[in-house]
Amino acid sequence: MIGESPSLVAWSLSEPRPADLRSFLDVHADAYECYGSGKVALRDGLAPLSEPGENVLLPAYLPDAVAEPLAELGLEARYYAIEPDLSPDLADLESRVDEGTVAVLTVDYFGFPTPDFEAVAALADERGCYHVDDNAHGALSVHDGTLLGTRGHLGIASLRKLFPVPDGAVLYLGDDGVADRYEPTALAGVADGVDAGDCRFVLKSLAADLLDRNALVKESVESIAGRRGGAGDPGERYEAAKTRMSRLTARVVADVDPSGVRAARRTNYRVWRRLLRDRSDVEPLYETLPEGICPQVFPVRAERPRRLLAALERGGVEAHTWPRLPAVVRGGPAYGTARRLSREVVALPVHQHVEPSAIEEAGAALRR
Repeated sequence: MIGESPSLVAWSLSEPRPADLRSFLDVHADAYECYGSGKVALRDGLAPLSEPGENVLLPAYLPDAVAEPLAELGLEARYYAIEPDLSPDLADLESRVDEGTVAVLTVDYFGFPTPDFEAVAALADERGCYHVDDNAHGALSVHDGTLLGTRGHLGIASLRKLFPVPDGAVLYLGDDGVADRYEPTALAGVADGVDAGDCRFVLKSLAADLLDRNALVKESVESIAGRRGGAGDPGERYEAAKTRMSRLTARVVADVDPSGVRAARRTNYRVWRRLLRDRSDVEPLYETLPEGICPQVFPVRAERPRRLLAALERGGVEAHTWPRLPAVVRGGPAYGTARRLSREVVALPVHQHVEPSAIEEAGAALRR
């Protein structure tokens, strides 16, 4: 089975690493802070910059839970339309900016740089807004020498989307004025010791690896252990994520080799690209893999996503569509593109603990 996430079992605490994540961040980011959750990091970053009653513009193609930290701050989440290539609909975006807009957020989807990022940055500067660079998907992606997430006035990255950890995020303070006003809360930094959540995650990881071939038993184990960031009420998920970065996460990422992880994911991305190149019913979202990009997944648009997911499951591949959209987007007349993408985009795993040979075997099963 090719799982959706990297394996804690496959990652060894004792194996020496030639680099570490902290050194990587120190090279690429002037100022940053660690958190347990990207949404909490976003809340703390925006808190000193905003007042209740103001609004933040978000792309319509985004999970519903991203708005939760804004609601906590008394800010309105205002969604703008996107284009089929995931770039902002600049005309729609500009039409939604008003005197109450405190920030515009753009997303580096799946670890790739936001198209038209500079145009949005220029608009934000012109209208006196902050620009948030949401790089939740690609904590190791570097574009033209700049780490994604650090290009805005502030930005975020998620660690658990790339590494076998229960939590973890980074808040980037990309502007001196923003850094000066930033006031970390009690949820910033790393937890003082190992807690029950760390133990549950380790047990879940061990059980999932041992029982990976038995989907029914695996599902039962995951239900008992609990799923962070899974389905359910977005407010409840947000509240559950209000913790500092766990000691387990800090220990794992301390020995991460950023170059090795990025290279492995890029190799697996290219294997999927080659295997699916001749399928007329599947279209990659990105035609090229730019230098320095660390892909979170291999995202494709499928004509029949349910059929593709079923075929992948038969071939031993865990995949999913993305994301669950906010209610206002699901019903808004301006957001047809976001709705289509949420139905059609299938995310295929490329994480560093997948062997290219396993993807080759899955590709052969798809062809059959």
